[in-house]
Amino acid sequence: MKLALFFAFTVALIAASPATAAEPASLNCSVKDTSLDAAKMEGKRFTVQVEGKGPDVILIPGLSSPRAVWNASVDALAGCYTVHTVQIRGFGDDAGLNAQGPVLEPFITELADYIDDEIMNKGRTAPAIIGHSLGGLSALIVGARHPQLASKIMVVDALPFIGTIFGAPDVAAVRPRAEVMAESIRAQYKADAPKAALTDCEDPAEAAKISSIWSNTARGRCIVENWGKQSDPRVTAQAMLDDTLTDMRPELPKITAPVRLLYAQDDTVLPEAMMRAMYDSQYVGTPKLTSVMIKGSYHFIMLDQPDAFLQQATLFLKN
Repeated sequence: MKLALFFAFTVALIAASPATAAEPASLNCSVKDTSLDAAKMEGKRFTVQVEGKGPDVILIPGLSSPRAVWNASVDALAGCYTVHTVQIRGFGDDAGLNAQGPVLEPFITELADYIDDEIMNKGRTAPAIIGHSLGGLSALIVGARHPQLASKIMVVDALPFIGTIFGAPDVAAVRPRAEVMAESIRAQYKADAPKAALTDCEDPAEAAKISSIWSNTARGRCIVENWGKQSDPRVTAQAMLDDTLTDMRPELPKITAPVRLLYAQDDTVLPEAMMRAMYDSQYVGTPKLTSVMIKGSYHFIMLDQPDAFLQQATLFLKN
């Protein structure tokens, strides 16, 4: 499994709770306009599915995650907002240009162009951006380097510099380990390899066979495992490397948009005080920061605590 090596690499970030469906938070807005068909836009580094009507919201998944990670969020938000759901090429579809060279920086460049062309230049206001993990780091980069392109930012369980969880003070210190990990993942790519068999996540017995740290329910672990199987190891490896070698801490004061940070916590991983200290220390200097701990959740908060996630997303978008 291509993500097995990465599991150990990010274990300090993860926490726990159920991936069962919960009633979403009420947005108290108009019913979704079913006459508006979803449109899919093709970019070089990513694709975007657009649906709904209202102020613009961009959703960015994390490492090896397809846009499906946001399905429940899109269902809840598209009655009030125009939702642009991103999928980085290689995370569930053909890798395209992401098969070689850097992934994160070219993705950010194209995303900024997309916001300019498809939102700002059409007379609409800057979008809200919600990003999970690698997507959260991406949102911070847009906010710091293209502040005019983000009206507000919600970061879901992401650090501005992941190297600190290994005790690395800077990029230079973490680079050797990150490069070894990336090469190990990249080596799993085989051009003629058959598609991996997916597990039936609706079958409790089958789902229970999956062991990972991403969710603390069998179904949640199974879903994330399947997404990993469908991702291109070359893109996973490079995006992980790009993420690990990016330190946004010095640039956080440049962000002018309000930032809402959601981070997972469970006592089986880290106690509240330690988790809070880790995130607080990383986000020092971020203007207009609201930090919210989601207890009883692993890394995929939107799977493990869907109702709590949508409540926070509602507060974020309405305020």
